[in-house]
Amino acid sequence: MTNEPRTPTPVPTDQLRFTMPPQHSSLPDERRYRKERLAAALRLFGRFGYEEGVAGHITVRDPEFPDCYWVNPFGMPFGHLTVSDLLLVNQAGQVVEGRSHVNQAAFVVHSSVHQARPDVVAVAHSRSVHGRALAALGEPLEPITQEVCAFFEDHAVHGGATGVVVDEEEGRAIAAALGGYKGLILRNRGLLTVGDSVDAAAWWFITMERAAQVQLTARAAGKPVPIARADALRTREQLGNDLVAWINYQPLYLQITRDEPDLLS
Repeated sequence: MTNEPRTPTPVPTDQLRFTMPPQHSSLPDERRYRKERLAAALRLFGRFGYEEGVAGHITVRDPEFPDCYWVNPFGMPFGHLTVSDLLLVNQAGQVVEGRSHVNQAAFVVHSSVHQARPDVVAVAHSRSVHGRALAALGEPLEPITQEVCAFFEDHAVHGGATGVVVDEEEGRAIAAALGGYKGLILRNRGLLTVGDSVDAAAWWFITMERAAQVQLTARAAGKPVPIARADALRTREQLGNDLVAWINYQPLYLQITRDEPDLLS
């Protein structure tokens, strides 16, 4: 008889759960999914303080009508939004489902980006503090941390008009400045991010805002040491795709939906 402790048997890896983006069996199911993710992202933006007055939007393309987008209604605080509050708006800014107004000036930007980027499912643009501070400098993000390398040579700075965007020409200029990138710093205005899901676009916005905060803090404290270009590119290849963004975002989605389940109504 031996007194040696038994070695626990490892669980086979094929029996471990790993959440991945779902596959939808119908357009209504996919529409409901996108709307739930949009409402949750807006609640998170409200929790993180990314709204100011009536400014700030996230849009998601409708799966059946790709030239129409779901968006938060004008004047409703992010923290109160539910799935049933969302509006469906065509690319001209006309409400086709819902009974509230949409912020026409802000929607010009989103509509222009969606039209220029058929690959983009969601667009996020809001009023985060550190993003605006970096935008006031008119400078790009620097590769000084692992996380910010996701944006290395994959974002741009747009130095166009600084007022409220009210015409399609400026919206097209913003879309052109974004090009094929995932993020854009709008000089004197703030940040804009895109993704192939609401989760990805929201995660990139949150990450970009935090990267701006780190950069501003590090520069205020001293002289940041940049990551070498080859290392930054390699890190971007590992961290910079929309699937990684979706995976990183899931803890936030679980937290907000468990804390505030009413948002799904």
